[in-house]
Amino acid sequence: MQVIFHNVQRTQWVDDYIAERAQRLERFAAGITSCRVTLAQEQASHHKGNRYSVLIEVHVPPQHDLSVRKQKDVRDLPQQLPALINLAFGAVERQLKKTAELRRHEEKSHDGQPRGTIERLYDEGYGFIRALDDQRQFYFHRNSVLHGDFERLSIGTEVRFSPEEGEKGPQASSVQLLAPAPSA
Repeated sequence: MQVIFHNVQRTQWVDDYIAERAQRLERFAAGITSCRVTLAQEQASHHKGNRYSVLIEVHVPPQHDLSVRKQKDVRDLPQQLPALINLAFGAVERQLKKTAELRRHEEKSHDGQPRGTIERLYDEGYGFIRALDDQRQFYFHRNSVLHGDFERLSIGTEVRFSPEEGEKGPQASSVQLLAPAPSA
């Protein structure tokens, strides 16, 4: 971690406070390789006080560079600076949460298609799958079931499928039997 002071006197309490907040970032996204915090005093205004800004730059491999800049007019630096630092760290924490979600989604998509369970089956040769991740319901036709396994399906059977947007809503293609329905 690197802390840069620009036209701001370096104090131990600010160093410690920023270090404490930066350590907590790992809770939101593992693997942060760098964190740079710049605390700067910008052009002063006699009416509103001094304008301070906090810039936080974080790198999360493989390709996520996040940056947040928050600024505020401050009259009493020791009193108001923690709120400005919290504002900036709160914004970067939200970005890290989104990045972590994206990474999880990318990992899920690498291991294949979404999974679901057979929720309804009809003798006419179609049914509905309930997705395990987002609980959406997908229509499927017997022709979408791989290896001619439509007859082996029953309510509760776990399947993997390719989601698509059909004319009448979400539908599944390439439905593959994973595990038979649990015995009642």
